[in-house]
Amino acid sequence: MMAVYTEIGTRDLEAFIASYDIGGLLSSKGIAEGIENSNYLIHTEQAHFILTLYEKRVQPEDLPFFLALMHHLADKGVSCPVPVYDRKGNDLRRLAGRPAAMVTFLEGMSVRRPQVKHCALLGKAMARMHLAGLDFGLTRPNALSVAGWGALLEQSRGHADEIVPGLAAEMETEFAELKASWPTDLPTGTIHADLFPDNVFFIGEQLSGVIDFYFACNDLLAYDIAICLNAWCFEEDHEFNVTKARALLNGYRQVRPLEAREVAALPLLARGAALRFLLTRAYDWVNTPNDALVKPKDPREYVTKMRFHRRIGGAGEYGIDL
Repeated sequence: MMAVYTEIGTRDLEAFIASYDIGGLLSSKGIAEGIENSNYLIHTEQAHFILTLYEKRVQPEDLPFFLALMHHLADKGVSCPVPVYDRKGNDLRRLAGRPAAMVTFLEGMSVRRPQVKHCALLGKAMARMHLAGLDFGLTRPNALSVAGWGALLEQSRGHADEIVPGLAAEMETEFAELKASWPTDLPTGTIHADLFPDNVFFIGEQLSGVIDFYFACNDLLAYDIAICLNAWCFEEDHEFNVTKARALLNGYRQVRPLEAREVAALPLLARGAALRFLLTRAYDWVNTPNDALVKPKDPREYVTKMRFHRRIGGAGEYGIDL
């Protein structure tokens, strides 16, 4: 179903568009993808744009960070949507009672089943993004890293065994182990933190850009890689594809070499990334009403991934040349 939570009246939208130097409104269409915000494809006399209305799960105080990051990355040559300023110099507005922003339209399509070549291109693009963000002036802590997992676990514990028998105890044990050994001395910077295939666009054989920076934050750079190992390197039957992982990691290291301690930490970080998405999916699984606009994603996928990372013998099993 359409993931548009806030409807916009035609007159309100026309007035909103008129405050920008982008020509008159020709058409608008709600976008089905996305679970956090309301998105519209806007066609004006000049070009196409994406209008986003930020819904209740996005903290308004975080929006200046997200928008400034997109400006910064684009200025550094990273292909991503760029917020549009209105005639008064504002890139953050209000519309239909919600914070709102217009961003440029990024050409390309996401791939539903990433291939090895896509993983290699992703690795390079992620590394370029990490390097470009090193001198970004704003900071935002990662509320969904190890310090925030305890609260998520508490919210999901009562229903976890309905998802997988024994899951509550398994998640508690996993969280305790990760919290006790989570690295604090690895290189940090601005990470995307949600770099799933639907947030990366391709045109033909080239990666055309990255979208959806609304989980971006400051954290371990290698944690972003770990998120991508989970999101890009497992097949639909949840079997790990070491060839894809090797391509992703080699692509990344061609642009930004990894320190030996980052490589050594990858299995632990990948376990943590799997637990993070397991916890948020488990929460949504039991708390999303049956008549909600968007169906929650199955958390069991990340149970399998978490168990895989827990049992491997080291980073070499990701195909990386040690």
